[in-house]
Amino acid sequence: MSNIVAIVGRPNVGKSTFFNRLIQRREAIVDAVSGVTRDRHYGKCDWNGKEFSLIDTGGYVLGSDDIFEEEIDKQVELAIDEADAIIFMVDVEAGVTGMDEDVAKLLRRINKPVFLVVNKVDNAKRAEDAVEFYALGLGEYYTVASINGSGTGDLLDALVKVLPEKEDVVEDELPRFAVVGRPNAGKSSFINALIGEDRYIVTDIAGTTRDSIDTKYNRFGFEFNLVDTAGIRRKSKVKEDLEFYSVMRSVRAIEHADVCILVLDANRGFDGQVQNIFWLAERNRKGIVVLVNKWDLVEKDHKSVKEYEKAIRLQMQPFTDVPIVFISALTKQRIYKAIETAVEVYQNRSKKIKTSQLNEVLLPIIENYPPPAYKGKFVKIKYIMQLPTPQPQFAFFCNLPQYIKDPYKRFLENKLREHFGFNGVPISVYMRKK
Repeated sequence: MSNIVAIVGRPNVGKSTFFNRLIQRREAIVDAVSGVTRDRHYGKCDWNGKEFSLIDTGGYVLGSDDIFEEEIDKQVELAIDEADAIIFMVDVEAGVTGMDEDVAKLLRRINKPVFLVVNKVDNAKRAEDAVEFYALGLGEYYTVASINGSGTGDLLDALVKVLPEKEDVVEDELPRFAVVGRPNAGKSSFINALIGEDRYIVTDIAGTTRDSIDTKYNRFGFEFNLVDTAGIRRKSKVKEDLEFYSVMRSVRAIEHADVCILVLDANRGFDGQVQNIFWLAERNRKGIVVLVNKWDLVEKDHKSVKEYEKAIRLQMQPFTDVPIVFISALTKQRIYKAIETAVEVYQNRSKKIKTSQLNEVLLPIIENYPPPAYKGKFVKIKYIMQLPTPQPQFAFFCNLPQYIKDPYKRFLENKLREHFGFNGVPISVYMRKK
């Protein structure tokens, strides 16, 4: 279970530069994942073997200066609620500003580790100037220069020391289905419709993950945990429309799920906020089912479903192999179909394909459509195997892996989907030296 670290602070102090620097360090270790990352504010970081999720609150602030302050307060409060540790960033060039003091006031009240980080300190003169930040009353500070990374090592050393050891909760090995989506899309109604007067419930466990409610559920002879991220907001604190909020809440639920059931409101469509949650699930390599809820309220003709579905798939590119189910939580239309689909996706995600079968099916296809030659050199793929990971990952062994580009990897991925059926599951394709 990974820890969450939030970077807070007023605009333009360099939060995003710092965030990108930390995330890239992770990407140097792990294979880069093909496909686009549409949402720039969430990533995983690894330091000295300790992994944590990093959230940059900066990119979510919209609007003019007077709205700024209010939004920043909301974000800081939310970050304080959700994160295990907080990096509070200030800018040595600007000195202590009123907005910094407001944020510090919020942070002084909490009993979570807060790291005061003074950015843009790239010479001795600025290191002296940083002393004035003692005035914020947060004790010691760390000086860094996000632009070239100096000082980040000491900060990260200190940070991973205070992150709580997360014990992996192994209460049961049941598959976990997380119901995610923006506020008011009908997540709770969907879960209530499933559970409502149902006699399949085994137990209700509240607060197992501190921020979502798990329900054991049994249907079609298949038992799983249903994780509701909906019923957990403190209305007094959070404005419904805050995009940051729904992403932040979804992070934990998505990280610990096997399949994400993404509920969207048919009248609002696959908008930016829903896309953020979709890409978050895709980047965490989770199974995904999209439920278009409130379909009973939409004016439709015989073409509606096809056109609506086409529009959503366009937004999902390049990962379009995702089941989309049109439901109404109110009238219970197709809600069991939705769960049945989620079970299928779960089975697809844990599917293991024999090496002999992979080679038998794919090598002839590769022979007919080999990778394009690069600088006069021919790339030959000799052998394919599935890696022993929780989600589908495939290694293609070849003589010149560095010459195989993304379009060809996507071609291989599509062939895997076509022949072995990985509907709803992100696939990773790696090229390895034979």
